[in-house]
Amino acid sequence: MTNREKAKLIAPWINPAERITVDFKDVTGLNAEVFGCTDNVVYLLFQEAFPHMKEQITIPLRAVQVGEDHGHYTRDPDAPLQWRLRLRVNQNRPEGL
Repeated sequence: MTNREKAKLIAPWINPAERITVDFKDVTGLNAEVFGCTDNVVYLLFQEAFPHMKEQITIPLRAVQVGEDHGHYTRDPDAPLQWRLRLRVNQNRPEGL
């Protein structure tokens, strides 16, 4: 899958009301919010221990595999029901996350 195809699949998830699942090599099942995506990178927000604090990270699309999370659905009751987006990142979780 090319970076452009990945970006096209990620773009509909740029919505502050929705969450996606992110798996790194060393930790899996993290919840994140997508707040931007280009043909080269995806921008994610991870919730910290404190609700008002969020960690922003940028991940290159070349290190990402895009799929579906069959354990979670969309959150918006007005949107059609669908599986949640899952990103598998081929690197370890960044420090501080």
